This record gives sequence, C-alpha cells and structure tokens, in this order.
Amino acid sequence: MNSPDVLIIGGGQAALSLGYFLRRSQRSFLILDAEDGPGGAWRHAWRSLRLFSPAQWSSLAGWPLPPEPGQTYPSREHLLDYLARYEQRYELTIERPVHVDTVEASPQGLVARAGARQWVARSVVSATGSWRHPVVPAYPGQAAYRGRQLHSAHYQDPTLFAGQRVLVVGGGNSGAQILAELSEHAAQTVWVTERPPQFLPDEVDGRVLFERATARWLAQQRGEPLDELAGGLGDIVMVPAVRAARERGVLSARPPFERFTPEGVAWSDGQAQAFDAVIWCTGFKPALDHLAPLGLLDPGTERIAVNGTHSIAEPRLWLLGYGDWVGAASATLVGVMRSARSTAQEIDVYLNQLDSLAGPTP
Repeated sequence: MNSPDVLIIGGGQAALSLGYFLRRSQRSFLILDAEDGPGGAWRHAWRSLRLFSPAQWSSLAGWPLPPEPGQTYPSREHLLDYLARYEQRYELTIERPVHVDTVEASPQGLVARAGARQWVARSVVSATGSWRHPVVPAYPGQAAYRGRQLHSAHYQDPTLFAGQRVLVVGGGNSGAQILAELSEHAAQTVWVTERPPQFLPDEVDGRVLFERATARWLAQQRGEPLDELAGGLGDIVMVPAVRAARERGVLSARPPFERFTPEGVAWSDGQAQAFDAVIWCTGFKPALDHLAPLGLLDPGTERIAVNGTHSIAEPRLWLLGYGDWVGAASATLVGVMRSARSTAQEIDVYLNQLDSLAGPTP
C-alpha cells in the first residue's frame, strides 16, 4: 500500500490507538514502524520497569489491558505482550522495520521516504514519540570524565553496576525507580535532582494523575485559569520498589554538581567525589528529524505549531502522542485515546472535504 489515505509514522501506543479509530472510518491507512517488533519505545525500557497505574488505567482504546496475576502495577513484559496482541486483535496494517528518513511536500500529497522506498499519502500522522531523542545536559569537564555515561533510554539491568559507585541524575519516576533498584546492587548510589523530589502519597497512582490531567484539559477547553489546579504527570509515584527504597533510606537527593572531573564530579562546595558511572534520567525531546524538510520546526521550542494535533502550516500533517503540547497526557497509554479519537475524526473530515472538491470520479 504505497498510497494510503493516512500514513502513520511510528508503531507505538499512539499509532495503535489511532489505528483503532481509523478502522471505524473505513479510511485506508498504513503504519510504518522502525522497530523490529511490537511495543514501540516500551521495547527499550529497563527490564524491571513497572507502570505506575493499574492495568485498567494503562489501556488503549477498545480493549482493556488484562490485570497481571498477583501484581497491582503491570510489568514491562506484560505490557509488551498486550501491545503485540492488540495489533493482532484489530488487524492493524503495519510494516516493520521501516525507518522513515524524511517527509516532503508534493502536489500529490506528503511523500515519506525510507531508503529507496517511498509512500505518498493524502495525510500523514507523525507518532514517533521521543525515545530516539534522549536529553543529556551539558556540564563543564564532561568530555574528560573517564567513567561510563548512560541515559535511562539505554539502561537495562542493575547487575551491570554491581559493586560500583553510581550517580543517578534526574528527579522523575524513571530516576526514582532506577535509583531504587541500583541501590540494591551498587556499592554506592547518589541521587541528583534540580529540585527536591516530589513524592506522591502512597495511595496515589496514575489514576489520580490522569484525573488531574483531565481536569486541566477541561479547564483549558473552557478558557479557565490553570494556576489553582493540581499538577499533571510529573510527581513520583510510590510503586512498591520505590516504597522499599524509602524504607532503606536511599531516596534522599542532593542539588546538582558544578562540573565533571576525570574521576567523577565536583560539588558546589568544592568537594570532589569519584563515580564509576553516571545514569542520566533527564528526559527526552520529540523525535521530529524526519519532518525537517517541511520547514515547520521552531528552533527555539523544537516543536511544530499545532491546533490540537493538527499542524497549522501544513494541513496534511498531524502530530500525535508527544505530550501535553499535542494533547493533555497524550504521551501516556490511556491519555492518548482522547487525542487519537479526535485526530481520526479530523482526518476523516479533511479527506471528505478533499473528495468533495475533487468531484465525482469519471
């Protein structure tokens, strides 16, 4: 299918959720996935990762994620199995591995190129997420540091750091979970965060966070101020491993260091400390390199101007699942459902308009 109505670039949760809604519209669509198998970025998550929402709050459109026996929070392996079966259940048309290099404009449609192959589509949805663009802050002396540096995007197993001195940088859920398990294997762990880590009460998990995000989205729709509303998805959820680390007294964090040394880091008080490895849990930015030929990316924000998920400057392009700037909680499993539904509806309306302008087929 080299000329589908809708071409979806990326094969993770956003693409699957959109595929579910596009099936209802009877539009032809094709998903191009750069991965070797189902699961999107979840394929690369560390092995012990657990979601911070129960199964019913970690589901895609149409089919709830079955609970994992004996577990409140689903494991990475349980989720990967669900995503693979989701593709089969809804018979989503996916080609993999296909890494799209560029998307270019033409009078016939948007042209996606992957090596020698190309596809022309009347509409394109970019759903590539952010895993391929990890963010690592720059520090003085970083190039001279002789230890190992690893982003959470590529972290897998704490046993690789057994007996080592490890610095974990970043105050979100990934930083807390990775620190928690490393502390049981490493000789020493130190946690660095920009601000004191914010821990949610033990009884609060992703259900409450999604409700907060929904409340903020509704307030935005009504044009109401957001200042007095509780925050979104940034605070640390006390999943069992993190609670256990708290009981061991390892969840204390200190402010950022000043610079690297060849053996480790130097703190603001001038004291130096040696580390064998630094793990960056410092987030990601949208993976939008393939859209560069369209000339839409704002260099300052590294984003594309949108109305909802629809590109303002290029009417044939939508962006899905990159976070709040294209839909509240849209980078989460359950949160992307709302954005995927509206995107499918918008695309159908847009294509209907094109069909009516073209007139009846001779």
